[in-house]
Amino acid sequence: MPLPLVFWENRMASIGAAVKDFRQLDLLATGDTGVHRLDARAKVLTTLAFILAVVSQGKYELAALLPFFLYPAVLMALGNLPVRHIARKVLVVLPFALMVGMFNPLFDQTVLVRLGPLGISGGWLSCASIQVRAMLTVGAALILVGITGFPAICQALDQLGLPRIFTVQLLFLYRYLFVLTEEGRRAARARELRAFGNKGLGISSYGPMISHLLLRTWLRAERIHLAMLARGFTGEFHPRRTTRFGGREFLFLAGWSGLFLLFRLVNVSQFMGAIVTGVLG
Repeated sequence: MPLPLVFWENRMASIGAAVKDFRQLDLLATGDTGVHRLDARAKVLTTLAFILAVVSQGKYELAALLPFFLYPAVLMALGNLPVRHIARKVLVVLPFALMVGMFNPLFDQTVLVRLGPLGISGGWLSCASIQVRAMLTVGAALILVGITGFPAICQALDQLGLPRIFTVQLLFLYRYLFVLTEEGRRAARARELRAFGNKGLGISSYGPMISHLLLRTWLRAERIHLAMLARGFTGEFHPRRTTRFGGREFLFLAGWSGLFLLFRLVNVSQFMGAIVTGVLG
């Protein structure tokens, strides 16, 4: 088989996998565990508190970030979320986080930690801290979508006071990703079927295919919008399940937020290390 055809078969497979990967989070959100049944506002506010506590840590703090892994670990266990699926999505973001901090070791060479003869500069600590923060924040956001669903998150943001035009556009943008990936898969398949040997698979065909893809997605989005209007869509959210903010939600929000505040104010890793060192000594 010619090399371009092999390339496009692999490209087709990757596009199909991307569509399946997008829908996987929506399928995970249909679960019926205790955390799935919580009101979306409690989970959104708790995730925001978690992200604020993580990003507000000092740039050289690395050990202090480790206790924060308790939150995503507990939610993945309670929500029956596949660890490998979430981890694979988080790994996609890490190269971008690495680009943010990759030059820190060059500009900040002050040695802050010594492990025997090995000295670790502040640049390496801040670079590693950026990686850990990215893992925690992106992982928490993905877990939130996996146990809540993006439409319910948009509804929660609307109920929390964000402008409805913003939340509706956010929801449409999320849905447009599905339209774009599905149309992209169809366009790639049609391009491959029309190609003969090496003809039609060159770089020169990228421009027409991308413009055709945008037109197809735009027209299909227009048809979807007209169908929504025909069904009486007025900008209101209709979640899969109806919930209310009750006692369980308050305990969930207050308990986790208090724990995040403790992790933020106290270096739990250092404290536990001192206790273990004292016991062993």
